[in-house]
Amino acid sequence: MSSSASRPPAGPAAPTADAGGPSLPAASRPVLRRPTLAAKPAPARPAPPPRPARSPAPSTYRVASGAFVAPVRQVPAPAATSVGGLPTSRLNKRMAELGLCSRREADDWVEQGWVKVNGVVATMGQQVTAADRIEVDKIAQGFQEQRVTILLNKPIGYVSGQAEDGHTPAVALINPRTHWRDDPSRNRFSPPQLRGLAPCGRLDIDSVGLLVLTQDGRVARQIIGEDSEMEKEYLVRVVYQAAGQAVARHPGERSAPLLTIDERDPVSTNVQAVFPKELLERLRHGLSLDGEPLKPAKVDWQNPEQLRFVLTEGKKRQIRRMCELVGLKVVGLKRIRIGRVTLGNLPVGQWRYLSPNERF
Repeated sequence: MSSSASRPPAGPAAPTADAGGPSLPAASRPVLRRPTLAAKPAPARPAPPPRPARSPAPSTYRVASGAFVAPVRQVPAPAATSVGGLPTSRLNKRMAELGLCSRREADDWVEQGWVKVNGVVATMGQQVTAADRIEVDKIAQGFQEQRVTILLNKPIGYVSGQAEDGHTPAVALINPRTHWRDDPSRNRFSPPQLRGLAPCGRLDIDSVGLLVLTQDGRVARQIIGEDSEMEKEYLVRVVYQAAGQAVARHPGERSAPLLTIDERDPVSTNVQAVFPKELLERLRHGLSLDGEPLKPAKVDWQNPEQLRFVLTEGKKRQIRRMCELVGLKVVGLKRIRIGRVTLGNLPVGQWRYLSPNERF
């Protein structure tokens, strides 16, 4: 008995030709189909919130087309800087340009109500033109007249500004004991004159000569203002070390030893005879410091060991660094003039007042 006889029939047997029965046409043959299952309903999803309406593009953006806004920001148009065709500037800047006071003083006076523009009390930050009439109250002028400017012959060992590294600031020398007895001014020293007394420019600790200290913002702006081109004259004692042999120092490092400039100093070397003329020309124009070209300078021999420098700028330790670039070592530096004011016969370590008839 075959194994197939024990299997249960899978379904109704289909007659075949081999069974001897008549064959059925293909169309009448039974067709087996899978039962259709009912599909499970998909879970309900919440409806998405409505998109907010797009706001119109700001006026500072460039619209490329229709609803597309290009992400390219345009530079806003500058605020109006002219009135009636005349350019405007801040009131404090205009007052400083007119020589009335410094910008800081101008702000103080405006805050006190001591300034009028075209007859109206000024406000802080007000814009004005060259045609506007600026008036300053006599009270402010009175305060300004009481402010002093002092000329000091600074000795070696004093710093010009704030105390640093244990060194004394030059303002400590301003007292009755060091006041030059031949001072032609009629001013008399009083402690309030030290209030707000500030140096106008730098004079290194190992340099001597004329140092200006003032309470007057107008004087400070003349000497060290951002647009100032006032001349400063120096006598510089040098030793030639040949190009490339000078050891450049960090701008903040002071030279050693500290030497004074005195006409009685012995002459050891005729520097002028050995120093190349082309390097002298480079001192006059062609050097750079801190990555910036220096302004033209006047540099000439005062005597075989001493150069005369006239500068219109004041970078930190400028003359010493300029000399190092051409193989010179500075062994003494003395400032003898600022603008039209000279050191004259003022003794070292003493001071005098700027006379009313003196102008920088």
